[in-house]
Amino acid sequence: MSSPLRTSGLLIALAHLPGPRVAIRDIVAALRDRAYALLVVLLGLPNCLPMPPPIPLVCGLVLAFVAAQMLMARATPWLPHRLLDRSIAQADLARAVERALPPLIRLERFSKPRLTMLGGPFALPVLGAVLLFLALGLIVAAPFIGQIPLGLAVCLVGLGLVERDGVLIIAGAVVGAAGLALSAGFAYALVSWLASFF
Repeated sequence: MSSPLRTSGLLIALAHLPGPRVAIRDIVAALRDRAYALLVVLLGLPNCLPMPPPIPLVCGLVLAFVAAQMLMARATPWLPHRLLDRSIAQADLARAVERALPPLIRLERFSKPRLTMLGGPFALPVLGAVLLFLALGLIVAAPFIGQIPLGLAVCLVGLGLVERDGVLIIAGAVVGAAGLALSAGFAYALVSWLASFF
C-alpha cells in the first residue's frame, strides 16, 4: 500500500471523499501543502492522451493561472470562489483516479527524494516559470496529439513536487522543452499557412 504522502495515496484519498459530489474547495483542502503539486498533476493527466479541443486549451489556461501564483511565490494557490464552489461527481473523480493509478504506481517505484532543493519553497518561482511556459505550449498545441509531450512534462514536474524528486522535475523540464519545440513548429507552420493567403 502506498504511503498517503505519495501521489497515489493522495489521489486515493481524493477518490474516497464522501458524498455524491465533491466540491473543488474540498479537493484543495484535502491536498493541504501539496495543493500546487497535485493541481499540476491533475491538469497534466488529461493531456497525456489524445484529447479533442478545448481540453488542452482549458487545462493550459488554468495551469497558467496556477503557475503565475507559483511565480509570485504564493505559499498556497488561490482560486476564485466561483470555481471553488463548483463540484464534480464523486463517481467521475473515482473513475479518473482509477485510470491514473497504474502508471503513477509504476513511476513511484523509481521515484524517491533526490535533489530535494528543486522541490523546496525557494525553487517555487522557478518552477512556476517553467510551468507557465508549458501552459502556453498547451494553449497553442496541435490538436489531438500535440499536447501529449507537454502533458507528460507537466505530470513529471507535478510528480517530482509531490515525491520531492528533483530528478523527475528535471526530466519533466527536458520533455517539456521538446514539447515546446514541437508546439513552436506547429504554430510557425500554421502562421505561415495563414500568411500564404494574404
